[in-house]
Amino acid sequence: MNITKKLTHAAALGSLALAGTACAAIDTDTMTVSIYQTTRQGDRLKEIEPIATDIKSDYSLKLDNSKTYQTLIGIGGSFTESSAQVLSELSATKREIAMRKYFAPSGAHISLTRTHMASCDFSVTNYTYAPIPGDTELKHFSIEPDRKYLLGMIKDAQKIPGADFKILASPWTAPPWMKTNNTWNGGSLLREHYQTFADYFVKYIDAYEAEGIDIWGITPTNEPLGNNSNWESLHFTAEEMTTWIAGYLGPTLDKGAPDVQIWGYDQNRGHHLEEWADTIYGNETAAQYVDGMAVHWYESTNTVSSESLDYVHEKYPNKGILHSEGCIDAMGDDEEIGVWLEDDWYWRKEATDWGWLWAPEDQKKYHPKYAPFYRYARDLIGGLNHNLTGWIDWNMFLNTRGGPNHARNYCLAPILVDSGRDAIYVTPLYYAIAHVSKFIRPGAVRVGLSGHDDEFMATAFRNTDGSTAIVIFNLLEEDKTYNVQSGDQTLTVAIPGQALQSILIKN
Repeated sequence: MNITKKLTHAAALGSLALAGTACAAIDTDTMTVSIYQTTRQGDRLKEIEPIATDIKSDYSLKLDNSKTYQTLIGIGGSFTESSAQVLSELSATKREIAMRKYFAPSGAHISLTRTHMASCDFSVTNYTYAPIPGDTELKHFSIEPDRKYLLGMIKDAQKIPGADFKILASPWTAPPWMKTNNTWNGGSLLREHYQTFADYFVKYIDAYEAEGIDIWGITPTNEPLGNNSNWESLHFTAEEMTTWIAGYLGPTLDKGAPDVQIWGYDQNRGHHLEEWADTIYGNETAAQYVDGMAVHWYESTNTVSSESLDYVHEKYPNKGILHSEGCIDAMGDDEEIGVWLEDDWYWRKEATDWGWLWAPEDQKKYHPKYAPFYRYARDLIGGLNHNLTGWIDWNMFLNTRGGPNHARNYCLAPILVDSGRDAIYVTPLYYAIAHVSKFIRPGAVRVGLSGHDDEFMATAFRNTDGSTAIVIFNLLEEDKTYNVQSGDQTLTVAIPGQALQSILIKN
């Protein structure tokens, strides 16, 4: 894919009047413009050309490089034992093709990833790195369980030419013997093991470093508010997590792994995010150790919860907000799951999540049926426009049943593996991620962009190499035209209904 194709004056651009002011077409003698789109009709990151004729546009986007916002850490997905297990069932050739889809510059070129410390629901079984009860000195600590699948997947990703990514690590639970209920699901961390569990993190970071894998950041635990104890979990209140960070985890990492960042909370957006941010940042000691809040998207299928994201950013502008997990957690039967292999299903409002069935009545309005492609594209663009500094999807790969998952809470992944046919199915969700991860690179700064709305979404970033990346999503079913004005120059583009586009402008 040639992302530096130079467009000619004759084939590419026309002059338009924008907001009553005459604007010249972008000068392709001094700029390189590339446009890619993914459509319901079948385009997948297809390179297209702008409109060559002078026509009226439905939308006018205006870049303002004088306005700058957050700096991007990265975009990507997660290494899980389930992902690694299904990959291991593919031939070596097909497995490398699958990995290149994510990590190669010719693919999505993802730059930020997550993995689990010991087992999670998307593991083959329960396991811990400290299995011996009472081993407070962690003499028997070992990451040996990760050798069967997980470590190999991460190392294979590192070997892809051009791969460049950070890793965020999260435990789903402490070893059961460190918890109040002495089991995998639910329970809280015993105060007598606050230091033991902090030491566990340093042991993990050191063990992975010895394998040639650097851990960039951690979260104290996944979903501290719990998951109804349906799979591995470790419950904290906001006050308990603050105490643990301030007195144990923060100082221990500061001494043993000072370059590793701490991202607090790690559960849904909404009012809980606001409460946890206020509690953690309200403690001066804890706040100095925490780089930002990690968030998930499961509080709603039809909103990015912009109010809570904006609240936290505006109150704590020097701290980041990182989307650490999201997926299509459909809970349908096998008949519904069969449609996961139909491209068009991803544009139809047929997916459901736990809230469709189980949410309280006053919350059901946040969990209607939804179109999976819309959810991804909307959350990526809308979340970035509301101050997210990074965005991580959940499992990179799963089988066509949405597993394996020892807790039986199956969900989708952007790439599905059919090991019986030695085949992969690249879903449209993959392309929603790639439209952002491929063109908006780590270190990019979001810049001003006006003229978009909830039906025609757009975001713009200035990359460190000086290029500008713009991602546009037309949520309407009707085809539209739009122009992009940068200074006194204008680019005019046609976008199909329900399509996602990325524009890369290089000086």
